[in-house]
Amino acid sequence: MKLYGLKTCDTCRKALKSLPEAEFVDVRSEGVPAAIIERALAQFPDSLLNTRSTTWRALSEADRAKEPRALLAEHPTLMKRPLIEVEGTLYLGWDKTVQAALGTA
Repeated sequence: MKLYGLKTCDTCRKALKSLPEAEFVDVRSEGVPAAIIERALAQFPDSLLNTRSTTWRALSEADRAKEPRALLAEHPTLMKRPLIEVEGTLYLGWDKTVQAALGTA
């Protein structure tokens, strides 16, 4: 199990605390493998980009117009967090649905 997120993100910290066996990958320092981004974009096409983040608000209109794949490559912190990979299955966020699916609710 891998948890992709930010060490400064409260939601990621909560998820990591509930999933002590998860390997934490800091997207700011380590990035997210391109294959994982591709799968996540296919599975969560409308929700992978966090358009409420401070990073998003700081982008110019020209940057915001770029395709999500390019934006995430340039600004990995734009990814909604956490992105959790468990045995080939991806989960996005840390809501009750994800917690129940991972048996932590």
